[in-house]
Amino acid sequence: MFLELIGTIFAGFAFAGVVMVLNKVTGGLLPRWATPVAAGLGMIGMTIASEYSWYDRTRDTLPDSLTVIQEVESRAIYRPWTYAVPFVDRFAAIDTVSLRTNDQVPDQRLIDLYFFGRWAPRSMVPVAVDCAQNRRANLADGAEFGADGQLVNADWFTAGSSDPIIEATCGV
Repeated sequence: MFLELIGTIFAGFAFAGVVMVLNKVTGGLLPRWATPVAAGLGMIGMTIASEYSWYDRTRDTLPDSLTVIQEVESRAIYRPWTYAVPFVDRFAAIDTVSLRTNDQVPDQRLIDLYFFGRWAPRSMVPVAVDCAQNRRANLADGAEFGADGQLVNADWFTAGSSDPIIEATCGV
């Protein structure tokens, strides 16, 4: 975040500098307001470019074991251009290396689900997936494993086979 702020400030200086050089070359024909307007437009442009490139930059740095399963696009009234071209400001990924199975319940799998956000810290939630019944349970909610390997006190969510978490986990 700090580096993006520094980059935005430098973009403002760069755009203002270009206008100042153009003003010098043209013999002072540009209006006085052109320099601060150029600086502001440069800073806004840098901010927009940073927002739109965040997802690609973040996804490209992920290890191969993380598979992106869902992207959340952002639209906001105070950013009207996002209605024409929304940008991804959050996404979820599963860690395929973390996939665990239990021989006593072969249709159930455990996997780590990661959440990434533009201005949010990364978070991880272990998830149990029942491939036979197309349901999943968040293990952070106090679920435990019984002696027979079954989940006890799990709050199962029936999602269907098209759920991205179930597709990615059961398809592995």
